[in-house]
Amino acid sequence: MSAKPIYVTQPHLPPLEEFIPYLEQIWDNKRLTNSGPFHNQLEQALAEYLGVEHLALFANGTLALLTALQALRITGEVITTPYSFVATAHTLLWNEIQPVFVDIDPHTLNLDPNRIEAAITPRTTAILPVHVYGNPCDVEAIQTIADNYNLKVIYDAAHAFGVQDQGGSILRHGDLSVLSFHATKVFNTCEGGAIACPDDKTKQHIDHLKNFGFVGETTVVASGINGKMNEMQSALGLLQLKHVSQALARRHAIDDQYREGLSHIPGIRLLPRGSQVVDNHAYFPIVVEDTYPLSRDQLYDKLKAADIHGRRYFYPLISEFPMYRGLPSVQAADLAVATEISRRIICLPIFPALSDDDLNRIIQLLTP
Repeated sequence: MSAKPIYVTQPHLPPLEEFIPYLEQIWDNKRLTNSGPFHNQLEQALAEYLGVEHLALFANGTLALLTALQALRITGEVITTPYSFVATAHTLLWNEIQPVFVDIDPHTLNLDPNRIEAAITPRTTAILPVHVYGNPCDVEAIQTIADNYNLKVIYDAAHAFGVQDQGGSILRHGDLSVLSFHATKVFNTCEGGAIACPDDKTKQHIDHLKNFGFVGETTVVASGINGKMNEMQSALGLLQLKHVSQALARRHAIDDQYREGLSHIPGIRLLPRGSQVVDNHAYFPIVVEDTYPLSRDQLYDKLKAADIHGRRYFYPLISEFPMYRGLPSVQAADLAVATEISRRIICLPIFPALSDDDLNRIIQLLTP
């Protein structure tokens, strides 16, 4: 047994000695926040790395998503998925917007475009899809619907750092895309997030909103929020960016090993790799079917007893939490695929520091 428990994700941290010079610079220039030099360097570096025109950094991904909704003045109803982390829908409630949940595709586990149109009402103003596990949504189908009904599209791209399709960055789709740099993500700044902005005017507006609405020293032009990323987070991000290629390569190798070891086990369904040109292997989900000798929860408990802490991600569905149960769109019969998947899914550990020995042990535990 490993000396330490193994969780689904483990923060990827660069060597401490590489971080010290950044700290020394922060101490020397006495600039801790408010668009300091590391903050500005990271915005530019990430925009270049991710292949987007502009990027606005935030203290965390939830604040970024809240602000994206404000920036586009979204009101009324927003169509979204029940199969996501609660922050996706919580940001709607915080903006006094009603979530309208629509079922997911059984293969990609993303919002099913074929079910969106039936959920549109006169109060619908936007669609909020999620690139689940970093696997891109059907962006073309979603955009066609949005254009036909004059709706905005905001992508929750929390899992999609560095993901590309045949045309480039997945973040270029929709009106805005929102990233998370939480400690568990492929790229992290401890906490953090960002909005990919299509043009300079949009970025300027978002920059005002994330800094209380200030323009200059004495002028406030909007009822903004304090969403700024500080210099400590930004410095860590700059250092992480130097190592992210190696981290992604290791994730790819782990994904390959899982697929080789698990693909022939009856009752364990692996999600297909997406059609994207660049995948980030953010998660490794498996679906536990009836032909497997254990139920999903029995397998979860078996792994946990061996100090392997898989995650039933996403379970329960957002639509099953108390603050959403009164909505018309939460009936399990209307969310049949999401309901079924949420009761069968387990995400297995995948992070750069996961050793081959521990990886093989996980595979052995799953083998009947």
